[in-house]
Amino acid sequence: MAFLNGLMTIVSMAVFFGIVWWAWSKGRVKDNQEAAALPFSLPDEEDSDLKN
Repeated sequence: MAFLNGLMTIVSMAVFFGIVWWAWSKGRVKDNQEAAALPFSLPDEEDSDLKN
């Protein structure tokens, strides 16, 4: 049972570091910048209240 626990820990760590590597890879820069700017592209709540 201890072997299985250790194996699952190693697999989980590998998956975690793989996701981190994928998220920070150079190919994701454009997508990350678009996602970071998304809240600023939404209309302001004050502007929509004034129009109604």
